[in-house]
Amino acid sequence: MNTNSNSYTLVYASVLVVIVAFLLAFVNSSLRDLQGKNVELDTKNQILSALNIRTAADVEAEFDKVVKEDQIVAEDGSLTPYDGKFVTGYEKEFKENGRAHVFVCEVDGQTKYVIPVYGAGLWGAIWGYVALNEDKNTVFGTYFSHASETPGLGAEIAGEHFQNEFKDKHVMDGGNVALSVVKFGKVENPDCQVDGISGGTITSNGVNAMLESCLKHYSNFLTSKN
Repeated sequence: MNTNSNSYTLVYASVLVVIVAFLLAFVNSSLRDLQGKNVELDTKNQILSALNIRTAADVEAEFDKVVKEDQIVAEDGSLTPYDGKFVTGYEKEFKENGRAHVFVCEVDGQTKYVIPVYGAGLWGAIWGYVALNEDKNTVFGTYFSHASETPGLGAEIAGEHFQNEFKDKHVMDGGNVALSVVKFGKVENPDCQVDGISGGTITSNGVNAMLESCLKHYSNFLTSKN
């Protein structure tokens, strides 16, 4: 075949594309399990962070030690065991399967409950976890993250200084979700309100909406005496 012809160039390029595509598919298939495991470990680390455990040397071991049960909230607020595969996308889990997860944990001999939350910020998805004390109404810790919020502004929701503001706040008031984020400097009820981020109003509003929309699904659980 004439190596200077158009047909040779076309055949050569086609063969090269097929080879590269095969190699990429092979690599992707080979790494899929590892990628899934990394996502799972990251999710577990985020849950531990909400419990104020942020420097675990072995995330898997620490998670298994602290998190006693992954349970689902029934309509009456009671908890039922979840025996499925560990979930890493709780918005999809709730919307597609109707399952609202609660992680029953033990920290320093005390029961804690961790609830996943998810919503939207200024530029993309935001998510996190709210850890509660045994009374199911007092915040023990939080963890928030984002996909693409503005550095130095909305992205500050991922900072410990913002997350620590939620500690000891109350979640419910009279059967309604009271935990909220208000405009910076406008806190009127320090028992349940947190200052938003200065310059990050839309992201702060997103966190507020996220807390309200997600936590209301847990109202019966949070207000039950059991």
